[in-house]
Amino acid sequence: MIAALFSPRIFPLVLLAVSGATLGAALLFQYAGGYAPCVLCHYQRWPHIAVIALAALAFLIWRRRATGQPAGFVFVCAATLLAGLGVSLYHVGVEQGVFAGPTSCSNVVAGALSVEELRERLTAAPIVRCDEIVWSLLGLSMAAWNALICFALAGYAIIMALRKILGANRHAA
Repeated sequence: MIAALFSPRIFPLVLLAVSGATLGAALLFQYAGGYAPCVLCHYQRWPHIAVIALAALAFLIWRRRATGQPAGFVFVCAATLLAGLGVSLYHVGVEQGVFAGPTSCSNVVAGALSVEELRERLTAAPIVRCDEIVWSLLGLSMAAWNALICFALAGYAIIMALRKILGANRHAA
């Protein structure tokens, strides 16, 4: 089973499934659980969105190719996930008081028709702070879990890229 995960044909599906599940969980927490995301939570979603798009594209383009995706593509996925890891670690640092967080709130009030309506919406909207842990599991916040997921997926992508490069060099010799 583990060996199957390292198949070039399976690689984009794993990225698609794990990033999709991570993004889906974040949206579920937001819309079903009522956990309003802070600005850093939103930033943590973008790498997953990019990986989902890249993995879907890779699957559609290279699904019939026995060797899978080019190593450069796999490294782009790894770099995107490492960026997500960086944002997640920064958010964990903000939660732990290691770093100062953003000074702005993350609430966006759109569609206001008048100054009075805008004022009402602004005063009614809760301020979501990046330095507060609103949910945790096993002592890890959502940002920490996202960091672990990004770390694991980036490691997986790097291993796949190295296998591809080393395999290509082995066949060239």
